Amino acid sequence: MLRRRPRDPLQALHRRNQELKHQVDSLISESQPKGVLEANKRQDIYQRCIQLKHAIDENKNTLQKLSKADESSPVGSYNQRKEEEHHFLDRLTHQLQEFAVTINREIRTGSRTAREKNDHSVEEDDKEDEEEEEENSEESSEEESRTEEEDKQESEFQNQIAIKEYIAIGDFTAQQVGDLTFKKGEILLIIKKKPDGWWIAKNSQGKRGLVPRTYLEPRDKEKGQDSSEGSSEEDVEMVDETASEAKVQQRMDSHWSAVQEAVSEQINTVDVLTTMGAVPAGFRPSTLSQLLEEGNQFRASYFIQPALTPSQLAFKDLMWDAKTGTISLRTSRVSLILTLWSCKMIPLPATSIQIFSRHVRLCLFDGNKVLSNIHTVRAMWHPKKPKTWTFSPQVPGVLPCLLDGDCFVRSNSSSPDLGILFELGISYIRNSTGEKGELSCGWVFLKLFETSGMPISTKTYELFLNGGTPYEKGVEVDPSVSRRAHGNLFHQMMTMRRQPQLLVKLRSLNRRSKHILSLLPETLVGSMCYIHLLVFYRQILGDVLLKDRTNVQSADLIGHPVLATFPRLLEQPDIMDALRSSWAEKESTLKRSKKRDKEFLKSAFTQVYHDCVYPLLHSTSLPPFRWAEEEAEAGRWKAIADFLKCSQEKEGVLPALLSPEGIHAPFDLSEQTYDFLGEMRKQWPEGVSCGPPPPMESGEPL
Repeated sequence: MLRRRPRDPLQALHRRNQELKHQVDSLISESQPKGVLEANKRQDIYQRCIQLKHAIDENKNTLQKLSKADESSPVGSYNQRKEEEHHFLDRLTHQLQEFAVTINREIRTGSRTAREKNDHSVEEDDKEDEEEEEENSEESSEEESRTEEEDKQESEFQNQIAIKEYIAIGDFTAQQVGDLTFKKGEILLIIKKKPDGWWIAKNSQGKRGLVPRTYLEPRDKEKGQDSSEGSSEEDVEMVDETASEAKVQQRMDSHWSAVQEAVSEQINTVDVLTTMGAVPAGFRPSTLSQLLEEGNQFRASYFIQPALTPSQLAFKDLMWDAKTGTISLRTSRVSLILTLWSCKMIPLPATSIQIFSRHVRLCLFDGNKVLSNIHTVRAMWHPKKPKTWTFSPQVPGVLPCLLDGDCFVRSNSSSPDLGILFELGISYIRNSTGEKGELSCGWVFLKLFETSGMPISTKTYELFLNGGTPYEKGVEVDPSVSRRAHGNLFHQMMTMRRQPQLLVKLRSLNRRSKHILSLLPETLVGSMCYIHLLVFYRQILGDVLLKDRTNVQSADLIGHPVLATFPRLLEQPDIMDALRSSWAEKESTLKRSKKRDKEFLKSAFTQVYHDCVYPLLHSTSLPPFRWAEEEAEAGRWKAIADFLKCSQEKEGVLPALLSPEGIHAPFDLSEQTYDFLGEMRKQWPEGVSCGPPPPMESGEPL
């Protein structure tokens, strides 16, 4: 019996492409029945669209890998035929994407219409059989009453939503991350009304957050008699009912709620990108990036400030050691160093998205709340290995702190679920619309303590990434590469190797690193490359607040440019790099005896800071810092390099400051003065969650 000769690779691929074309045409014709298409049928068609899209992508990848040498016999016009197959798959992808978008829109908007039509037909059938089947008639009437009740509730909800502008009847200060601070008389636009009494609002500056409804009343009441009497009475009743509650409703959401709402508003954009096949199904808007935009509560510039005790009468983590003549060492429950090694098998977005930054954001997390600042490390990649990210590249000169994968972690939280949350992200722009954003490519949570309470061992961890957001469970980054492997052990091992993963190494502390970390705040995450600069800041802070202050009860402003401006460097890593470079040059010129003199080192550091950082922070030639914008970053690097070169050539910063070519921002008192009461971190008891308080009248004591 003769064995059939196998088809050549290009011919076999052509046949598979034709089969996919037939499946797509069959799916489109199946979705156009004469009657109403059921909701579950639409959902099934949409899932088949996704499967077909993955199959088309696999054929594209196979086509790219084919070469003329793979053919067993000569093929005429090979490159032309290969290009024709590529165009055929592109047209098929476009056809499938348009169809998937239509089906997805019908799933969202057409389900209620189909349900109403179905309910109406059921109601008519029940009326015809009313005399014969009394039970069916009762069920029909109950279904009709439920439908009418739902319509009535929806109508009432729409009436409430119609009133979007509210006026504040009292001042409110944010109590948690995600809250929105506002003043009495301010107009707020209500985006969503939640049943727990905390609404999502937006102020005139475009900032969003949670606000208590007891502080608000409809703006329509300010318009006088132009408003209808019925709606006015309804609004008054709603406010009175809320204000008269004897027991304040406990707030059910943590600081994740506001972020969840803000992220959910971006889900529509990600859904479109996912439907088009531009990003994998497990990608989401970045959660940690949204937290950073909410305020400074999760920035390093906030956590570097000394904390007050709950009584707010003393410093909690800044004390003076009279024996050593410097600040006391502070031990923390967690004090470690970790190294980001690499990220493997990270899915690639489509070419319709241009990526400006690949990075990892990390913070301390207890499964519910973020407990520290959010630290960001930018990753590097090579076009030959686009799915692999690396950190800490070998570069000439000083390694930029934004690329440094060596990080320190400190925390004194007593939570048994304490760990580190890693979120991989990309900053992108859509080529078609110019829309910018940041997406999460996956996340993973590494617990730092075993169930017995012992710290986990210091070693390299291979962490498999989860898709979705940290408050979603069971979502895969790329469903086309499922973790649910079947078959033999070899097949399961190959499947796990294709999973997106992050390699992290936890390192044990030696005596020197343990001593340095003990000089930092109890809770902080940052880069090891500038840890010595943080220690200088803390020591100078201790000198000014604890040793040199004549009256410890005085709350006057303190004239000290270093304390007033240093925290801003943690949000501008390029200026931090300029300080590191300038201090390294200065330190290389010092004798060994001078390096042992702590007071001399602090004085020299202060001088370098004044010559390097202070002029840069207030120079108008330095563009504003913008995350992941190449032009802005390049402009800042050039301006910083030119300034440092000019200062070095003229042996000091004074000629550059007095030069008529240099233009600086107008002087402000905050450049020179440090308001330690305004900058302090207030320590609140962990786990306290309070509902919306009643508004205070102006002048009411706290």
